[in-house]
Amino acid sequence: MLTVLAPAKLNLTLEVLSKRSDGFHEIRTVIQTIKLCDRLDLQPGKKMVFRCYDAGWLSAESLVPRAAALLKETSGCAGGATVELSKKIPLLSGLGGDSSDAAAVLIGLNRLWGLAYSSGELARLASQLGSDVAFFLFGGTALIQGRGEVVSPLPPLPEMWAVLLMPDVPRSAGKTGRLYASLKREHYSSGQATEELVALLTRGGDVAPDNLLNAFDRVAYDIFEGLDSYRERFLEAGAGSVHLAGSGPALFTLVKNRAQAEKVYANLKGRGLEAYLAETMAATDRLE
Repeated sequence: MLTVLAPAKLNLTLEVLSKRSDGFHEIRTVIQTIKLCDRLDLQPGKKMVFRCYDAGWLSAESLVPRAAALLKETSGCAGGATVELSKKIPLLSGLGGDSSDAAAVLIGLNRLWGLAYSSGELARLASQLGSDVAFFLFGGTALIQGRGEVVSPLPPLPEMWAVLLMPDVPRSAGKTGRLYASLKREHYSSGQATEELVALLTRGGDVAPDNLLNAFDRVAYDIFEGLDSYRERFLEAGAGSVHLAGSGPALFTLVKNRAQAEKVYANLKGRGLEAYLAETMAATDRLE
């Protein structure tokens, strides 16, 4: 059996520069993986079998079977595999769980089937599946450009702790499209905030709340009904600043001090809220 970890991600910045002629949006974002991970156990078999015991996970709506089918078709591999997915990352949360799972399948099946595809070859396949799947092949800290397929690794973020709050608000698979559709010209930016964060990370500086930015922060509170009350409760629990995680509705705060992060996390849990505590994660081999 082969095990692959699929980490969640945070967008430390997420700037939308313009709408492209192909219908996608030009973005510039710094993404960071965290140690909140799904787990995929893979075993060789004669056909493809997918199992997940999370009641909300549906294979027909996931990139996981699509990733396996794409690799199988591209490689001409005659074999199969059983893929058992254990979910820790909340579904449709903005934390990139499904994209990370798809990347993990590419990594795992490449090893399980002895294909020896390079990371570049896997990245070309990943870009056919979704805008941020290619990033999850590498993880760690990275600058993402284009529609999300251009990945440039960055020096690792100094160790920090993320406290996450998963609001109990309606969410659907079309939420990202709705957020993009809600953006107006004044919500677009030049990418300067991302450039400044890249420069900061390159010289080994500490990340402060002022360095974080998400274009969707300006429209998400109209899309997700009740999200503003969760933000207020997060601040009341001791968070210094609160940002949307990707396309949400998960919210997060970054804390350098572990004890302070644990205090905010405990305050949220004490209020009966769905919260997570995770350390930032460097780019590492996720095969076990």
